[in-house]
Amino acid sequence: MKFHHVGLPTKEERPWSARLDEGKLQITDSAVDPYSIEWLKFDDDSPMPKELQNGPHLAFMVDDLDKELLGKEILIEPFQPFPNLRCAFIMHLGIPVELMQNV
Repeated sequence: MKFHHVGLPTKEERPWSARLDEGKLQITDSAVDPYSIEWLKFDDDSPMPKELQNGPHLAFMVDDLDKELLGKEILIEPFQPFPNLRCAFIMHLGIPVELMQNV
């Protein structure tokens, strides 16, 4: 498991790199931020969990997403936001954690 980024919700405008229509949110590219910050701006009617909309999350790259999810409290089931990336969110000690796998 390797740290990838910290995600922070915001209401401010940022240089958005992508819009995730299904989740009704915009995100910035954490790879261009020197501190690996990903900003997230949710539409008012976003279906994403309030835990993500109202607080930070940590994200980690993993080798086997399905294996990492075993026995965990799943917040968002695995999904594929981009063709080469598979993700899921779990809750860990009250904090959302994003697990990501290149595919």
